Amino acid sequence: MTTITKDMSIGEVLAIDVSTAPIMTEYGMHCMGCPVSQMETLEMGCAVHGTDVDELVERLNLYLTESA
Repeated sequence: MTTITKDMSIGEVLAIDVSTAPIMTEYGMHCMGCPVSQMETLEMGCAVHGTDVDELVERLNLYLTESA
């Protein structure tokens, strides 16, 4: 299993499991289809949207663990 980190791009996370999109949407990341999402890290996205990147990373990893 791949571990999500805050320095991974939004696009990388979606490539690992596209069903993580709703979780990221809850954290304000509504433009996952945008070309910038291929370069923008989770940390950068959370900073722009004023959300906690550590909480998001924890939630994404928990989801991946539970869905494996």
